[in-house]
Amino acid sequence: MALLTGAVGLALLLLVLWDSFETILLPRRASGPLRLARFVLGVLWAAWAAAARPIRGRAARENVLSFYAISALLALFVVWAGALILAFALLHAALGSHVTGRGPTAFWTDLYLSGTTFFTLGLGDVVPTTRSARALTVVEAGMGFGFLALVISYLPVLYQAFSRREARISMLDEWTGSPPSAAVLLRRGAEGGDPGAVAALLHDWEVAAAELLESHLSYPILAHFRSQHDNQSWLASLTSVLDACALVIAGVEGLPVFQARLTFAIARHAVVDISQVLGLRPEPPQPPRLDAADLERLRAWLAEGGVRLEPGERAAARLDELRAMYEPYVHVLARHLLMPLPGWLPPERTRFNWRTTAWARTARQDAH
Repeated sequence: MALLTGAVGLALLLLVLWDSFETILLPRRASGPLRLARFVLGVLWAAWAAAARPIRGRAARENVLSFYAISALLALFVVWAGALILAFALLHAALGSHVTGRGPTAFWTDLYLSGTTFFTLGLGDVVPTTRSARALTVVEAGMGFGFLALVISYLPVLYQAFSRREARISMLDEWTGSPPSAAVLLRRGAEGGDPGAVAALLHDWEVAAAELLESHLSYPILAHFRSQHDNQSWLASLTSVLDACALVIAGVEGLPVFQARLTFAIARHAVVDISQVLGLRPEPPQPPRLDAADLERLRAWLAEGGVRLEPGERAAARLDELRAMYEPYVHVLARHLLMPLPGWLPPERTRFNWRTTAWARTARQDAH
């Protein structure tokens, strides 16, 4: 019985240590079926999303979803700490519970000793009495101190990555509006009369997509962090950039294709790998995001702003081919994360967040 108890305690200890190492320290995507973090975060997200889906108002729903990421992290830390305390209590029990204050409920005494040791309380009312128990207590105290240090250092890393991501999204608002739209981006570029302006923006998003790919693969919980404004998200921004790149590659008069190809490649890489790390299978959107009638309306709307798309079935087929490379992935991400995808054309009430304040009328007057 003691051997079985010790084996269970050691297995639990190794499981938690490896899981926390992969989640916090390992700078690459974590894989494997025995992932405590994946199980905890997945169960919590399923419950949180189920509670948020019936909420009709966008702002209210986003407000509820915004609490998930940090709440799930705190819950994960509690699960890790509780599992480590239980593991060391099992190891103490396997060694014979050689502690002072042992009574009829010996295991609860072991659990109490493990908890006070892990959090380095040093109360002294229950102490180990043998060398092996003392050595185990020292190991747990050191591990508890290191665990708290890792948790404290982990959160700033997440917030730094989140801040860099949100800065890019906020800057995109001045180009595409919110929610973002590829058509608005191309028309805004035409307003300046400089084809290089759009290429420069796409170059910035080539870098942004690479940063997002690296950070969200290393720390998948970042995918659940919501943006500051309820009409923005990292997924909508990245999708609108992919849409714009697809249009340029398919044929936009006067715009260079090379930079669009580079940005499309890394942005598509990002959405594919992030969907994989979240365990999602690609599914084409139904109904399609852009059918033949929508494409004609898009051509006409862009033409009004001086942007000409290449006509003909060949260009349309090329656009469909490009869309098929990323739309199944962004669609399944949007459904899983409850982040609406942007349209190809701007909505009727499109807005720029920089022109919106609590005093909306004043803001509109100041902008003109």
